[in-house]
Amino acid sequence: MTTATERGPLTRSELLALPAAVDVETAARAFGIGRTTAYALARTDQFPCKVLRAGKAYRVITEDMLRVLQITPENSDGAGPCTSDAA
Repeated sequence: MTTATERGPLTRSELLALPAAVDVETAARAFGIGRTTAYALARTDQFPCKVLRAGKAYRVITEDMLRVLQITPENSDGAGPCTSDAA
């Protein structure tokens, strides 16, 4: 079985390419937390972003996850918008 640590965190381009909602394991990779911790946080409504429950499954809204991570198409590291010095 592969763990989030073994697979590594998601890159910025992978995050921006995600569908509208993802499973908790994918969101856990984005936040750099393990699968077990992610599900525990989701069950107790303490996950860092909005989690929806659909039957037995949990889904994380990608837009909310990206907002919490401060990742937008305009920036690469959450530090703010990119600026260009080219004139």
